[in-house]
Amino acid sequence: MSANKDCPPPLIILLLALLNGSSSFAAPSDVSWTNHTATLPLRPNGDTYDLLQLHSDDYYDTFTDPPSHPPPAPSQGTNPQPCDYDPCREQQPPCSQLAASSGCLCPGVSGPHAAPEAPYLKRLSMDGSGVVVQWCAPLSFVTHYKVVVGALEPLVFGVDQRSGTVMGMGQGAEVCVVAVNYVGVSERQEGSCTMYEPPGDSSVALKAGLIGGALGLLLLLSLAVLLWRHRARRKADARITQATEETL
Repeated sequence: MSANKDCPPPLIILLLALLNGSSSFAAPSDVSWTNHTATLPLRPNGDTYDLLQLHSDDYYDTFTDPPSHPPPAPSQGTNPQPCDYDPCREQQPPCSQLAASSGCLCPGVSGPHAAPEAPYLKRLSMDGSGVVVQWCAPLSFVTHYKVVVGALEPLVFGVDQRSGTVMGMGQGAEVCVVAVNYVGVSERQEGSCTMYEPPGDSSVALKAGLIGGALGLLLLLSLAVLLWRHRARRKADARITQATEETL
């Protein structure tokens, strides 16, 4: 009892605080979870104690290593569709552009390291004083097209064009469409070349029909006159013969 009386009051207060603090520490099984928050034992901070709180996600992160590789990107589609590509359509973008933008499938084409195949010359038609040439693209990498007409200067058209007008095309001229890329020019084939034959004038055909009909009618009339003359002559001969026999 004399020893306690000799201790200064502040030291007694400190000892009591340390005893109360040591009894407040809880065992790991006393950890309570509320709203995914863990309440952990008190931590001394000088002369005071802080309450430690740790979110459950952070708690688990301390025991889980982050993934070494990012998750794979999802694929664009499990069943890609063919591209809406028509080789004969005017202003048709290349199929490679459609595939890059939508992930669709293109038909097999030759690459930029090979000369293109020949286009298909679809039709020649009149448009005023010019002739419209229409073609279909080949299954090849193409940078532009050329329309070659006889000795005329070749006309150049863009990769998305499928028709062009040629002026001054004469009857019987050879018309060819060729495809061009960085390697070379397509060969002229039967399907990419044709001879230009202008359509006939309907008025000329009508006149020819009328003339033919008139000639046919004239021929029939001529035959009828000849037949009538032949019969008239036979009748005259028969009368002459009969009169001669009666006189005898």
